[in-house]
Amino acid sequence: MKIILGFVALVSVCSAEVSASEFVDIKSKVASIETEIRYYGEDNFVGQRIDGYLAPKCLLSPEAAIGVAKAQQALGEFGLGLKVFDCYRPQPAVDHFVRWAKVLHDTKNKAKFYPDVPKSELFERGYIAARSGHSRGSTLDVTLIDLKTKRELDMGSGWDYFSPISWPSYQGISAAQRANRMLLAQVMRGAGFIGLTEEWWHFTLLNEPHKEQYFTHPVQ
Repeated sequence: MKIILGFVALVSVCSAEVSASEFVDIKSKVASIETEIRYYGEDNFVGQRIDGYLAPKCLLSPEAAIGVAKAQQALGEFGLGLKVFDCYRPQPAVDHFVRWAKVLHDTKNKAKFYPDVPKSELFERGYIAARSGHSRGSTLDVTLIDLKTKRELDMGSGWDYFSPISWPSYQGISAAQRANRMLLAQVMRGAGFIGLTEEWWHFTLLNEPHKEQYFTHPVQ
């Protein structure tokens, strides 16, 4: 769940009026995409709904949505598709993560998401930070699925798993799992996205339109 992308010297926090009229619901642009917005529920590393998520929607900048549509089309030729876990993440959600990380006794979902990392070291190891590239509206967390069964392909680790196992380059998984990660990365690169070295599921539009803006409006 590494969220250290995007620190800049001058940060622009934008109003809801500016951003809410621009971001689009990916389901309205890519009907066949699957969404499972984990921060709207309790199946996430915090273990509760995260501040700023008022609806289980994937919101993205129009430019990022075009890229996602391109990736979905490419995968569809092989009976595969995308499933999204998180897209635009409002700054209040990131603030929620920071507050939670300071409450060391709250480890409700540790066994599933960070079994080998002491909660006291989440900041030190870079898993929690004060800003996230997701708040700029052109980053998403995604995996591959079989379009017929809607089942996720085996990627070698779960989403938001705090471990080197989640690195795209990690070698200690099966050849099939490595191939699935490679396929996802190749398709997303072909659609104009760049990945993250610590998370196989994380992709940001290379030419994102809001490189220094961190939006605050809720997902609704």
